[in-house]
This record gives sequence, structure tokens and C-alpha cells, in this order.
Amino acid sequence: MLPADVPLCHLGAPVLLLLQLLLPPASAFFPNIWSLLAAPGSITHQDLTEEAALNVTLQLFLEQPPPGRAPLRLEDFLGRTLLADDLFAAYFGPGYPSRRYRAALGEVARANAAQDFLPTSRNDPDLHFDAERLGQGRTRLVGALREAVVAARALDHTLARQRLGAALHALQDFYSHSNWVELGKQQPHPHLLWPRQELRSLAQVGDPTCSDCEELSCPGNLLGFTLLTSGYFGTHPSKPPGKCSHGGHFDQSSSQPPRGGINKDSTSPGFSPHHMLHLQAANLALLASIQAFSLLRNRLGDRGFSRLLDITPASSLSFVLDTTGSMGEEINAAKIQARHIVEQRRGSPMEPTHYILVPFHDPGFGPVFITSDPDTFWQQLNEIHALGGGDEPEMCLSALELALLHTPPLSDIFVFTDASPKDAFLTNRVESLTQERRCRVTFLITEDPSRVQGRARREVLSPLRFEPYEAVALASGGEVIFTKDQYIRDVAAIVGDSIADLVTLPLEPPVVVPERPLVFSVDRLLQRVTVRIHGEVSSFRIRNPAGVSQDQEEGEGPLGHTRRFGQFWLVSMNDPLQTGTWEIQVTAKGTPRVRVQAQTSLDFLFHFGIPMEDGPHPGLYPLTQPVAGLQTQLLVEVTGLGSRGNPGDPLPHFSHVILRGVPRGAELGRVPLEPMGPRKRGLLAATLPPTLLSTAGPFSLELIGQDGVGQGLHRAAPQPSAVVPVLLELSGPPGFLAPGTKAPLSLRIASFSGPQDLDLRTSVNPSFALTFNLSRVRLEQNESAWGRLWLEVPDTAASNSVVMVTVSATTDGEASTVPPTHAFLRLLVLAPTPQDQLPAPVHSTDPVLTAGSSAFHLPTLGTRSMAGGGLVGNPWWRTVGVLLLLLGLASW
Repeated sequence: MLPADVPLCHLGAPVLLLLQLLLPPASAFFPNIWSLLAAPGSITHQDLTEEAALNVTLQLFLEQPPPGRAPLRLEDFLGRTLLADDLFAAYFGPGYPSRRYRAALGEVARANAAQDFLPTSRNDPDLHFDAERLGQGRTRLVGALREAVVAARALDHTLARQRLGAALHALQDFYSHSNWVELGKQQPHPHLLWPRQELRSLAQVGDPTCSDCEELSCPGNLLGFTLLTSGYFGTHPSKPPGKCSHGGHFDQSSSQPPRGGINKDSTSPGFSPHHMLHLQAANLALLASIQAFSLLRNRLGDRGFSRLLDITPASSLSFVLDTTGSMGEEINAAKIQARHIVEQRRGSPMEPTHYILVPFHDPGFGPVFITSDPDTFWQQLNEIHALGGGDEPEMCLSALELALLHTPPLSDIFVFTDASPKDAFLTNRVESLTQERRCRVTFLITEDPSRVQGRARREVLSPLRFEPYEAVALASGGEVIFTKDQYIRDVAAIVGDSIADLVTLPLEPPVVVPERPLVFSVDRLLQRVTVRIHGEVSSFRIRNPAGVSQDQEEGEGPLGHTRRFGQFWLVSMNDPLQTGTWEIQVTAKGTPRVRVQAQTSLDFLFHFGIPMEDGPHPGLYPLTQPVAGLQTQLLVEVTGLGSRGNPGDPLPHFSHVILRGVPRGAELGRVPLEPMGPRKRGLLAATLPPTLLSTAGPFSLELIGQDGVGQGLHRAAPQPSAVVPVLLELSGPPGFLAPGTKAPLSLRIASFSGPQDLDLRTSVNPSFALTFNLSRVRLEQNESAWGRLWLEVPDTAASNSVVMVTVSATTDGEASTVPPTHAFLRLLVLAPTPQDQLPAPVHSTDPVLTAGSSAFHLPTLGTRSMAGGGLVGNPWWRTVGVLLLLLGLASW
């Protein structure tokens, strides 16, 4: 065990490499494209964060050889640009997707950048090492790292990534905002991450630190001294006489003598008076970030660290299970599928990383059961039996909400039930939560929605009682499958297929239209294509580009193998498939469902953002969903670009994005995608059309492009997005919540599309007391309102637990069809401990967490006012020169 005050990284290789020999030339870092407009050549927070994570991930791969594969060799990565796809291909094998890993890094990097935008953090000097608050900054930095460790050990990795991002932002800012570089230091500060070591040689209040500088560039404005200082920003706190400013056009303090400043945020003298030292500051910030990641790896162990960053191609297995008396067959089906997945994937790269189980009945639901151990999960699942209840409806959506709060992003959740929801009022909130989490929900229902006999019921139920499930499935990109008890075990086999990281291929049109075929495209990078059809189908026919067709007859056909389970058909197509345009013709009563899925590593992640170009740290601030009337960019990150038919072929590329209305598929716009940086990075951007952003409503994204030999590519986002009517920004205190305290929260609500009357509601999970000073508001176009909330944390609140606060804004008026807009804030309850202690390294088995409820929060939305940040605001681009690997530092 390493003592907490010994700053060694997690050593596994016997050879120590001299870090200086591997240091990349700083000019190789590729800047944020939005920052390029103001500061060409600058290195961003996201560059530093992702580069550091990749290096420590490679270190882990070098020290832990993959089972059944040759160990990785360091020399194979020296002198190369380090990419997540290449790392995964080298370690897990070709074709294994890095999508979840890249999404996890994105969470950390966006949380990092959000520190420059959130109202609770952007002006706090302690969070940016401003105003000579170096000791306070170190305390907050170590506290954020501690919170990240605690949250990760509680398997709350979303919150852990958010706190890690905040910690890294402060750590990186230290090297840009202080004079550590100007003091001639060549290594990171040896005590910044180690709270038992006192920060020494700090400038005091009465020590003058800067001389006056009236130019943009101020290379010699620091006075000749050896004390550590940092610049003041803005007017809070005010700058004492003789002290340095942060500097730049937007720093009000820099106009007060002594003028100028010392920040090294960018290469632009207009933003950074010490711009000439930007690259040196960025190099030290990168080394320090690697130290921070290595520290977390040491504290969490390799498995815990891998789960924190989703260093795996595998998904999670998440079940929401109705346990009432009529559910015996469904529960057995879930057990069989779980056992099959556990046995088939144990020890392989596709072994699930998390197992989540939430039972429900009436009137109860939960608790949630979470583990990373498959045997523990199987034991828990095997103890569930169908007991009691038996009447309809049930608390299904409450259980699903609980599962969403604990299931990792980009996962599939499977709901087994034969009852409609008693808690349909949660529908909109659960829809919003599925899109925040990017989780897909599939309902397996063993009841015909038109049937009125069967279960005992307290009341006469509507034939439309399953519509909340349909709405949630549509919003999440999932589906609702109706079947019967005798077929549920066979139909449930889709669970194993779905967690294999299949992509859903776009259909044109997206729903069955009488006398019109459904069309989809097959390219060379697709494998294991399956066609699923369910409903009152009388016939169907699948036709390939050569005109060869196959109908609904069961068994082997010219195109694949067909199986039928009641009203559910599954066609497994033969590999390799002919590339080109395929057709499916369906004849049925009602509206049958058709879904085509395939396995491929070529996929994409996406986010939305608002350009922020008029502040001290320009960049692109990320949004979960676009806001009506607000100029919005679409950011696309293509994964699996190394996938190609032949190694010598050019890289695949996407040229356009198609926006379609949901659910009917009407085309709303076709926008070109502009590459951002080298093509192999797969970073693309597009400006969303104003017509799409003029009104609220759902839409889907489809990417169009070509593979390396000019054949067409077509990929769809796994779930739709929605233009929301208002911008909600919910922020909390930057640290943790202590039992027995009252925490202030802030809410900003803004309208950019016209007058709106809004009703505001709040909820807390678990049910802590919450007061709110704003229940109704009227906003004109481009108008904002602020609200204050006070969250009371009881003395009995469990330490290491998570609280979720939700604010919902509903458009007033009976005729309104616009769904509510939701903001989620995730907070950590942590009992105070001595600030100089980080949790000890982990040497125990994987934890198991049970709880009745929990919470979720992605980085809350920011404002246009920015101040006190670090290395060029919100970064998006990462560039690596040659490998920077930290195996040991003799100077420590």
C-alpha cells in the first residue's frame, strides 16, 4: 500500500522512463476550433484532460496484458498520435468499440470546461487559483478529488467524472494563473495534490508582486522575487495595491495599477499577457493531470479506475422487473438471459461492467441493487420470485426512474412487466432522463394491449394505458414488444443481442406505411444484421440489392434464418451481406414495428453547444439539448474510424447530417458537416438550421457519408433529440453536502423564442426538504429569471450518498402540447473528515450498493457571462504529439 503522502504513480513496470525524454513538442497540441478564432495555437482544458487520460490508460494496458493476446509494447506507440480507437484495437482486438470510453472522457472534459461557465464556479477564485488564494485552492482541489474517489467507490461514475473534471480544471489553472512557470520550475508542484504537505513560500497580502504594464504583452512585469503568487480577476475580491492581475481584455482589474497581468491561458496577447509562456504552462499542466489520473488509479485500483473511465467495450446489464404474482414466466426468462450472458461473456472483453436490478410491484419499488460482480448479481436475481400483488396497474415508471439514475450512460435497460403504469405522471420526466443519460429502454410486455381480461384490476383500464411505455421507448430509442408467456423466454433473447453494442439502422420511412417498402442501406462495415418485426403481421418480404428476396417462412432462406415467436419475427441475415439498398415490405393490421440492427465499430457520439466568443475564455459551451431560438452547433465525434474493408483503404468519412421529425420521419433539414482538424480524429461540426430551432419538438439525427472506396454510409443516432422551449440552468455548491446543513442552489431560466408563461416545480430524491422562491414566471423573448433554492440535508443523511434535485418548467395553458423542460442536479453527501486525507488505496473486492433512490446530473447549462477560468474556456479538441507516459518520476 502506498502512503497517502507519497506521490508515486501506480507502478507496474520495472523500468522507469525519464519523462523529459518522452515530452512531446508543445506545438503538436491541436487547439479547440472555437478557441482558434481568438487564440490560434492554444492548448485547451480538454486537450490536457483527454491526453492525460489516454496516457494513463495506455500505462494500464502496458501493465495488465490482455487475456489471450500478446502484451502491448511501448515502442509501438512512441512517436504516434495517441487515439482511443487505436488503443482499444491494440488491447481488445480489431472491431471492439471505444464509444463508451470516449463518452466517459467527454463527461470529464465537459465538466472541466463547465467550471468557466457555471454561475457557482466561474467567479470563485478558489476554484481557479486566482487572487493569491493558493492554499484555499489546494483545499478545494483535493476535496474535489476526494469526492471523485468516494463517488466512484459508490459506483456513481457520472458524479465521479463531474468532480474529477472540476478538480482537473483547478489543477490545470494553477500552472496558467500562478507564477510557477515564471519561477523557472520544470516539474509540477510537488505538494499540490498531497494535502499533508504545506504550500510554502507564498506571497503575503503586503508583498508587491507586479509592476505596471500598459502593453498587451507583459513579459517582464513580475517583480524579482521567489514567492508564489497568482493574479486577481475582476472586482471580487478587489486587487490590493501592487498585486498582479489575471489580465486580458475582459479583466476589469487589469486596468487598475499595476496594469497588465500574468495569465498564460492562451497564445493571444489580447487574452493572456504572458502568452509567450503558454506552451510551458500547458506542458506542466499536462504532467500534473497525468499525476492526478495516476493518483485516482492508485486509490481505486485498476478495476475501479477502468470503471470510472469506462475502459471497456462492454455495456451494462440493467433489469427493471415486475415481481407481482402473475410474473413467474417473465422472471424466469430474465434469469435465463442473465445466466446466459454471465456464462457466455465471463472473462471476455464484452463481460458487462455493471449489473443493475430494480424490482417493483404495487405500491412499492426498489431498492436498486448494483454490483460489478456477476455471481453476486446472479445470486440476487435468483432470490426474486413472483409473490403477491396481481392487480394492475403497478409502479413501473418509478422503478425505471430509479434504474436510470444508477445505470451508466449509453446503456440498455430492459423492463419486464405485464401491467400498465400506475405512475404515468412521471412519463415526461423519465423521457427527459433517458435522453440525459443516453440510455435506451426496451419494454417486454406479456399482455395484449387490447385485452381487458386477465389480471385483477381495481378499475376499468383504458386500451391506451400502455402509451406511457410507448412514449418512453420513443424518446429513448427503444421499443415496446408485446408477447405472451409461452414466448417470453425466446423473445427475451434480444437482451443478449442488444448489449452487444449493436447500432440501429435508419429506415425510410421510419414507420410502416401501407403499400410502401421500408428501405435501409448496408455497407461493408456492418456485420450480424438482424431484422425484428412484431405486430399482427400477415406477411413480409425482405429483398436485397440484387433482387433476391425472402418471405416470412420460418427456417433457412436465401438471405438468412427466420424464427417466429407468436407475433414476433426475428431474421438473422447471413454474413457477408450484399452492400447497397435493401427493402422490407410488410402487410399487417394496425401498425407493426420493424427494427434493423447490426454490429459495427463505426458509430458516433454527438453533443450540442453554444458558441461563447465574447468573454475571457472563448469556446463552445455544451448543451444536452438545443434550445428554441438559440444559435446552436452540433458536434459529432465519429468512433471506429479505423474500421475499413482493407487496411490500405482511405478512412471513412461523413459529409452531411439529416434532421428528421419524430416519429413520422419528415426531413427537417440537411446540413453539411465540417471536419475539425485531422480526419483521423473524427471531429465534425454543423450549424443547426434556424427553422429547426424556431419551435420546440423532437427530431432525429442521421449521418450520410462514404467509406474508403466511395460506397455509401448511413448511421443514425440511437435516440432522438428535442428542441426544448427554455434554457434551464440548475447549479449547486461546488463541494459536497454535509449532513445537518442547508445548501443554496441557483436556477436560471431563459427564453429565446418569444413570450412564455411557465409553471415551475421541484422534486428531490431522496425526499429532503427543499424550498424554492419561484413557482411561476413570465418571460419575454431574450429574457431571463433567477430563482433560489435551499436544500436541507438532515442529520441522518447517509454519508457517501447521492441526492438528485429536479426542476421542471411547464408551459402554461391548457392547449399547450409542449412537454416540460427538466434540469437535473446531482449532489454528493459526504461527512466532513480532515481535509488532508484522501481515501486510501483500494485492495478490497468490488462494492455492492443498495439504495431506495438516488440521483443524476449532467453538467448544468451555462450562461453567457464568463470569468476567472483557465486554459481557453470550453475545449473540444485534443491533440497528442508523441506518447507522454508517466511510469515514474525520480524527482518525486
